[in-house]
Amino acid sequence: MKTKILAASAALALANMALAAGDKHSHAHEHKPLHGGVVVELKDMDYELVAKSSIIQLHLRDHGKPADVSKGTAKVTLLTGTEKQEVELKPVGDKLEATGNFNIGSGTKAVAVVTLAGKPATVRFVMK
Repeated sequence: MKTKILAASAALALANMALAAGDKHSHAHEHKPLHGGVVVELKDMDYELVAKSSIIQLHLRDHGKPADVSKGTAKVTLLTGTEKQEVELKPVGDKLEATGNFNIGSGTKAVAVVTLAGKPATVRFVMK
């Protein structure tokens, strides 16, 4: 009886260790929009897309802190119904931004290819 309990305890401990090892991500920060946009997390970076009819902004946070976008670029492809629009975003202060006329609505899909420090990341958004 003691052997079965000991074996079960060991198996449970190993299972808990395996689960803990799989999630090395610190959840010390929240993934809520800070600028009224839609937030997607990818590889410890939060991407917040704020898309309006006249301006598109992309805010990046690394572990909850603003990321340096001064040398970054982004290309956003907007998909609204059958319409497709591609937009280049450039650094403006602490965000990447473009101004113009954009067809944005509920359900608009956006695919952003963001390049920071020579490393590209592809992030997908669905506007609310």
